[in-house]
This record gives sequence, C-alpha cells and structure tokens, in this order.
Amino acid sequence: MPDFSLEAAAGAVRVAGVDEAGRGPLAGPVLAAAVVFARRPPRGLAALLDDSKRLSAAAREAAFAALREAAAAGRAEIGIGAASVAEIARLNILRATHLAMARALARLPGGLPDLALVDGDRPPPLPAGARCAVRCVVGGDARSLSIAAASIVAKVLRDHAMRRLDARWPGYGFARHAGYPTPAHLAALARLGPTPHHRPGFAPVDQARLALDPPHAAVDTAESRKRF
Repeated sequence: MPDFSLEAAAGAVRVAGVDEAGRGPLAGPVLAAAVVFARRPPRGLAALLDDSKRLSAAAREAAFAALREAAAAGRAEIGIGAASVAEIARLNILRATHLAMARALARLPGGLPDLALVDGDRPPPLPAGARCAVRCVVGGDARSLSIAAASIVAKVLRDHAMRRLDARWPGYGFARHAGYPTPAHLAALARLGPTPHHRPGFAPVDQARLALDPPHAAVDTAESRKRF
C-alpha cells in the first residue's frame, strides 16, 4: 500500500504526485493529474488511495469524490492536463504524455510545486526556468499516496471522457473498454472503421483505416447521431 514517506522525506516543501491514464488505448486523449497534499492525508482518506489499476471502478469513484472534498477544504490541490489525439499523432505517445503531465503541474492552484514525484522512469520536460525538481518513482502509484491520488484522478476523469464519447459513437464500446485494444474494440474497428477519436499511427487503427474504403469510414455528423 502507498504511504507518505517519500513526501515526508522531502521536508517542508510542496510535493506533487503525478501520474497519467491512457497511454495504451487506441482512442481518446491521454490524461495526467498532479496532486499536492497540504499535510499527511488523514487515515480515512489514505485508506481509499492505491494504484488505480488495483481498485474497482466504484472504489476509484469513492476515492475521487474524497479527493475533491479534500481539495474544496484546502487540504489538497489537484491539477489536470491532457494531450489530444492530434497531439499524440504529432508528438508520439510518450512526448504527449509528458506534455499532459507538464500541463497538470502548471494547473495546480498553488502553481508549480517544489518537487514532483512522477510515476515511471522518464521525467517530463518542464519549461526552461521552472523551479520544480522532478524525481521519477518506478511503481510510484503503489508507493506514494500523492502519486496514487493522481493516478485515481487521471483514471476517473479519463473514464468519464470516454463514456461521453461512447454516447456520441455507439457501437464501439468506449464506456466498457475506455479505448483499450480489447477483442470487442478491435472487432468494432474492423466492422465500423476508425472514428476521429482513434489514434493515427497505432497499428490496429491504421490497419482498420486501410481495410475500409474512405466513404465507409466513420463520420461524426449530426445526421448520423440522429439514428441513435
């Protein structure tokens, strides 16, 4: 279970945990979150926090609600950043993920922290002159409460975004798989073709696009949505 030891070891400075959701999917944005706790989280809140992948959807939603309450009470800060499908195609998924992380840090209500604990082994580049040290923590969402909190925020908000896409693009199952390459998603891609929210450069998406004639590719129009 994650704890607050990495944050406490940094001393009396603002420490943010940073994590992302959505590097692996074939569709949708990549989203990152940064979370700063003003002090060690109370036991009740800490008990809700873990690597988002270990939690059920209901547990993630409960933790997310508790984190929002903590932010409203001034006990935590939350920053959100995203990189779009177009940015993923232009930059590649790693650089787009780092862009989303930098945006999340920049959008913390208190500004850039003194230290960012980033899940993974590659630090996101920050703007020149940014006074924010970055430390990579492999498996950080299972070690640091701040990173675990960020992983939950990023995952929950991205899942919400994919549910909204599911309403616009029925038939792909975005609400169920969040854009990940499940068998059901791959079958829908082969049957319906890519949407504008699928990521160019990802092999299954490119293969599905090549397999279909252009007139049959999915188009998001008001007329097409009237049928549903």
